[in-house]
Amino acid sequence: MRAAIAGSDAVRGTTSPNPPVGCVILDAEGNQVGLGATQPPGGSHAEVMALVDAGTKARGGTAVVTLEPCAHHGRTPPCTRALIAAGVKKVVFAVADPNPAAAGGRTVLTDAGVTVESGLLADEVELGPLRAWLHYARTGRPHVTWKYAATLDGRVAAADGTSRWISSEESRAQVHDLRRRIDAIVAGRGTILADDSALTARSADGTADGTSVDRQPLRVVVGTGDLPEGARVLDDAAETLHLRTREPSEVLAALGERGVVDVLLEGGPTLAGAFVQAGAVDRVLAYVAPTLLGDGPVALGASGVSTITGAHRFRVEGVTMCGPDVRISAVPDRN
Repeated sequence: MRAAIAGSDAVRGTTSPNPPVGCVILDAEGNQVGLGATQPPGGSHAEVMALVDAGTKARGGTAVVTLEPCAHHGRTPPCTRALIAAGVKKVVFAVADPNPAAAGGRTVLTDAGVTVESGLLADEVELGPLRAWLHYARTGRPHVTWKYAATLDGRVAAADGTSRWISSEESRAQVHDLRRRIDAIVAGRGTILADDSALTARSADGTADGTSVDRQPLRVVVGTGDLPEGARVLDDAAETLHLRTREPSEVLAALGERGVVDVLLEGGPTLAGAFVQAGAVDRVLAYVAPTLLGDGPVALGASGVSTITGAHRFRVEGVTMCGPDVRISAVPDRN
């Protein structure tokens, strides 16, 4: 299953609105003979790719897959049919498919005499490569990660507006890797005007431009008013969408209609505050540098909180070191 998870993670950002699924085929003796992952929309699903890799060795074997095999005919035939036709005798999946149109794979397989088990490493899949897609399937809107870098005293820039570099090279490299794996980066028009942000995945020191990276996310600028000619966000390194609104709900609806599943919210404190106030932040990813400034803009702007009882509560799900910085991942505390 961990090999299947690795295969799933490798195709993140390339499959939306389909899930980035990974699949491993074991032969009748338990040897790995096939590995596959979901192809871009219109291409084969993970199970089919793994079956092609395994060939006739799949007969009598086991399919290990991160998501319950689909039972419906969309752009491609159902994966359950392919598994049954290949003679697979057992299927082990991590997470049940929450999409009503595609669910039911377990029943189809069981009815065909295939042994089915579920739940293996489900937490790793839920918090890993399928996190955003599962949220999208369950809620109908893109998953939003608000990412920011700040000092120990919560400043995102100095009093004169300079911010290069608050976070370490290791943190910046990790963020650029994350940018390559998501569907869209969202920033406010104010941030574009202030920083001339490119919103592309680049090298950690920023020396390599966006055209040197094999895949770029959709760049989304939020806010009324035009963008200046010559802005880096308008170059040909990646596609840019300018949404002339300040409403998070309208932003997410527009992105959902485009099949965007996984969103990285960047930019300034005003847009972040609006998303937090709207309850539209599904994960906070904070890089905290061991630095003090004492003055300058803070990470989060107004978010509708006037008293401590109204605070937006989050639950820390992970704390790791990234070079000298502390990386904190937190999700809304629904309790």
